[in-house]
Amino acid sequence: MFNKLKKEQKAKLYAPVNGKVVSLEEVPDPVFSEKMMGEGIAITPTDEVIFAPFDGEIVQIPETKHAVGIKDKKGNEVLIHIGLDTVDLAGEGFTTKVKIGDSVSVGQPLIELDLEFLRENAKDLVTPIVITNSVNSEKEIQLTEEKEASAGETVLLTITSK
Repeated sequence: MFNKLKKEQKAKLYAPVNGKVVSLEEVPDPVFSEKMMGEGIAITPTDEVIFAPFDGEIVQIPETKHAVGIKDKKGNEVLIHIGLDTVDLAGEGFTTKVKIGDSVSVGQPLIELDLEFLRENAKDLVTPIVITNSVNSEKEIQLTEEKEASAGETVLLTITSK
C-alpha cells in the first residue's frame, strides 16, 4: 500500500498598509480579539492606501467599502477590515480600486482611505487582517514579531496548510 503524503503548502501574507502592528488580542472589538472571525493580526494605518497582501482574487467588498475579502490560489481566505465600526460611515472615507472577481497581485492598490476623515469619524483605525477560514482548520499560522509594517515588504503571517 502506498502512503499518500500531503505536501505542506506555505503562503506568505504581506502587510497591506504601512503602520503599527497590533496583536489581534489587543483589538478593542471582541469579534476580532476573541478570534471569532479567525486567526490574524492588525495594523493601525499611517498611510492612505490598502494594498493586496498576496496574489489572489477579490471575493468580497461590502457596499460600505470598509473591508475587502481576498482568496489566494491555495484557498486561504483573508478579510481586511479597515477600522472599527466603520460600516456606520456608509462608504464615506473609502474609495475602492477593485471589484469582486478581479485578480490582484501583491502590492496592487485595493482601497484608498481618507485618513483625516476616518480619524475624526471612526471609532478606531486599527485594521484587523484575519484568515477567515482558519477556524477549525489544520492551518498553522506564524505571526510576525515586527512592530512596524511596510506595505508589500513586511511578512505579517506565514500560513502552512497541511
